[in-house]
Amino acid sequence: MADPTPEPPPRRPDPKASAEADEALEQARSLPPGPERVAALKKAGLLRYVADLSAIVFARRGRPPK
Repeated sequence: MADPTPEPPPRRPDPKASAEADEALEQARSLPPGPERVAALKKAGLLRYVADLSAIVFARRGRPPK
């Protein structure tokens, strides 16, 4: 028989995720061209993707995305 306890609600997105992604992008852009900059830009892109994905998951129904 299945356990009747309900699943915990999903975690809400971190409101600082978008700001963290923006800050990482600014830092990456300030680096001189080279492998460190490429790695920093990839990290900033991943942070932006995660921030956008969490916003989509928790978007209200019936409202268009921003």
